[in-house]
Amino acid sequence: MEEKIIYKGLIFTLNQKTVKIKGKDYLRDIIRHPGGVGVLVIIDQKILLVQQMRPAIDQMTLEIPAGKLEYGEDPLKAGLRELNEEAGYTCKELQLIQSFVSTPGFCDERIWIYEAIDPIPVKQRLTMDEDEEIECQWIPIHEAYEMTRNGKIIDAKTIMAIDHAILKEKKV
Repeated sequence: MEEKIIYKGLIFTLNQKTVKIKGKDYLRDIIRHPGGVGVLVIIDQKILLVQQMRPAIDQMTLEIPAGKLEYGEDPLKAGLRELNEEAGYTCKELQLIQSFVSTPGFCDERIWIYEAIDPIPVKQRLTMDEDEEIECQWIPIHEAYEMTRNGKIIDAKTIMAIDHAILKEKKV
């Protein structure tokens, strides 16, 4: 079906696409986004979260370290980069927890969530993006879980990562 670019920005492209439903043509606005990656870091039963301002919702959020992919970038490599930049950590390996589409009704963004296995502080920290102001916080797993239930943590990838930490703990 026909698709044309309506707007091309720094983070996403807005396209308009003609789709056929029951033999009739309809226009759909679709956001094309390169995707994102987030990393769950647990040390001593505490989860590393970053606090930052999110202008789209005009609110401070607590999230796992995360960032946007460049088009075609390997999510695993991006996860290691974001873990270093935002949190000053690296790890022995990143283990995939989940890959999901965030809002498939109008956006093709896919997010990969990894768990950092054997996290350690980096020797050489990468420079954060110029427009980032981030504060790291270590929060006990069960406290973080409660924060997802009482609305203090509202970011979907972070909620999924915390739920994974709780389920993993119960299996042990």
